[in-house]
Amino acid sequence: MQKFGLIGFPLGHSISAFIHKAGFESLGINASYELLETDPEVLVDRVKFLKRENYSGFNVTIPLKLPITLFINEVDKYADIAGAVNTVKINADKTLSGYNTDASGFKKAIPKDIDLKGANVALLGTGGASRAAVLALSECGVSEIGVYTRNIPNAMDYLAYMRRKFPEITFTAYQIDQVRDLSRYQMLVNTTPIGMQGRSADMTPVEENVLKTMPENSTVYDVIYNPKKTILLKTAEKLGLRTINGLDMLIYQAISAQEIWFGRTPDFNAMKIAALENL
Repeated sequence: MQKFGLIGFPLGHSISAFIHKAGFESLGINASYELLETDPEVLVDRVKFLKRENYSGFNVTIPLKLPITLFINEVDKYADIAGAVNTVKINADKTLSGYNTDASGFKKAIPKDIDLKGANVALLGTGGASRAAVLALSECGVSEIGVYTRNIPNAMDYLAYMRRKFPEITFTAYQIDQVRDLSRYQMLVNTTPIGMQGRSADMTPVEENVLKTMPENSTVYDVIYNPKKTILLKTAEKLGLRTINGLDMLIYQAISAQEIWFGRTPDFNAMKIAALENL
């Protein structure tokens, strides 16, 4: 039996094991998938454990998508551009190959009738998911991204990196707790954990009085998938805005991960049913 897992912290909200196991079954592959809670302080020991116990690969989530890059021997172009890794393949010689499937998952989850060419996007957060979102948004042709962060001085390296990688996009930084007007944006993307089950489900990164400044037909995209509807998405729906949650993104990135591990494509519907049954 091949062994796979998810590292990050906290993982109590995660349904990744159910999704991946459904994918394994759809491919007829005998494999296990475990949730392995890992603090950044013990990441070195966790990587040693995964190699020693002969895992074939693993996924990476908050807050390890950037720190894990220190252990990677080679990365794909998406991980290189995003500067973050969410999927790892452990090779026969115990070297690690890192990939970023968040970007493709993020993009595939956007309905085809939403045209972002030339659009302005408000992006909340500067972590690994944020970097993947920028990569996906660049492929969608956006022209400007307003980055909202808790600490602008700490975000300067992030902004410099993004401006260097995506010169065709205008990046501007704002203090997230000072957001007052979103009228210039066609999409708002939340990549922070605010609103996540088990962490801050009773909170929202943007209050209703600010969200209502968005134009009609705008879209609010929250990469959180548990709960299915965060307070942010519920408020957006109440205001008549289009909404996207993180569930399809999660499934698409899991599909891409299994394509990396096995060279085959698992069944989307089987994986989505497993996800919905366990939310």
